[in-house]
Amino acid sequence: MTPIEASAYKRKMLQCSMMNASPLSTHPMPRRSAASRLAATLTRATQRNLQALTRATLRNGKKVAAQVQRAVAQQHKPPPGAGDWLSGTAVGPAGVRRYHLFRPAGLVLQPGEKLPLLVMLHGCGQHGRDFAASTRMNRVATRERCLVLYPEQDRLAQAQGCWNWFELRSGKALAEAATLMVLLEQVILWHAADRQRVAVVGLSAGASMAALLASRYPARFQAVAMHSGVSPGLAHSPATALGAMRGQRGVARAAHAVGQLRNAAGLGLDLPPLLVIHGEADHVVAASNARTSAAIWALASGAAPGPERTLQRGQRYPMRVTDYRREGQVQVSLCQIEGLGHAWSGGGAKLAFSDAAGPDATRLVWTFVARQFQRPETARR
Repeated sequence: MTPIEASAYKRKMLQCSMMNASPLSTHPMPRRSAASRLAATLTRATQRNLQALTRATLRNGKKVAAQVQRAVAQQHKPPPGAGDWLSGTAVGPAGVRRYHLFRPAGLVLQPGEKLPLLVMLHGCGQHGRDFAASTRMNRVATRERCLVLYPEQDRLAQAQGCWNWFELRSGKALAEAATLMVLLEQVILWHAADRQRVAVVGLSAGASMAALLASRYPARFQAVAMHSGVSPGLAHSPATALGAMRGQRGVARAAHAVGQLRNAAGLGLDLPPLLVIHGEADHVVAASNARTSAAIWALASGAAPGPERTLQRGQRYPMRVTDYRREGQVQVSLCQIEGLGHAWSGGGAKLAFSDAAGPDATRLVWTFVARQFQRPETARR
């Protein structure tokens, strides 16, 4: 085969090869249908939306996390005023509870000296720091050389931060009370507190828990103060708690319940003296609860009411005071404040659950408590 013939033969074979190639390589791709194009467009749009949603979720998550961190930091931030704001935790039958302990600045103890201790139980929607800022009890502690303990309710135990004073049927109330006593004992052992001079004070749900503690453990407290609370024994569940807060529970029922709690304590001591402070304009916890609390405590203590007197200081709300005495000693003091709502009387201005226009409840509490600290322990037997 000549070179010319060979070249012609190669061209012939190449043409044959191209003619026999796969249709995929010789025919154009078919056009996609309108439905396929729409599906692809929707898929891309969905992917874009998911990406945008993910970015927004991450941004919001960071924002929420930052808000939570700020709220936690605010809780641990010391309230206004000089002194140590010590944090701690305790474990009891109801689980873990946090607390803050205020210790006056520059405190130097003499050998063997122990300090009085006030236990302050906040109300619903509050933290210990809020309660400290509203009551300004730390000022009293600095002036009087005492410690102030602020237990913290766990939001997992009660979403609104209320102490579970009413959960007697389920046992949660007594478990919480026992946990608070573990916390109290821990602080007494670690911080040179005088176990013979301990008083418990509370606002709203904290007031009810304070009364429950004092009736359950009467030997451990020298005084108790209830501000805008409900007497223990008037409720045993969330449903009955609402009725009790409205003033729909009877004195006889409460007196019987307090007697049961005292018997459960197994101690031959009287209930510690009680101070009751309540606003007559309280629409959260009915004002009648103050009279009920005073009446049942007096009944359990064998005290009789004296004449009512009206007191007013400057432009502050007027206050009606009734003392219940036994053998000349005040066992119960009832202070009913006209015009005061559900708030700490005389508390810090512009703070939640605080009314600066009322009589100074912090001063009233300390005056009452200090008087009990001076009484000999045998006076209550």
